[in-house]
Amino acid sequence: MAHYEGGALRVAVSLLPTLSDTLGMSLDELVGTQPKPGKRGPAPKLQQQIKRVQALPRAKQRLVSEVLDSLLAQAQR
Repeated sequence: MAHYEGGALRVAVSLLPTLSDTLGMSLDELVGTQPKPGKRGPAPKLQQQIKRVQALPRAKQRLVSEVLDSLLAQAQR
């Protein structure tokens, strides 16, 4: 249930998950809180590589993607 009270909209806590899904937001974003930061330290090597690939021109990104697809397909055999 939701109702308007003194300049603020009040929503039942039980509606928050449905509301966040409908709006495409996390609960933290919806209620205005910040999630706790993850572990500190350098990003894993794979994440660093993904960022580097994202910085490449599209043609080179496609090439990297094709190579990865090929290697992953071979690994599944």
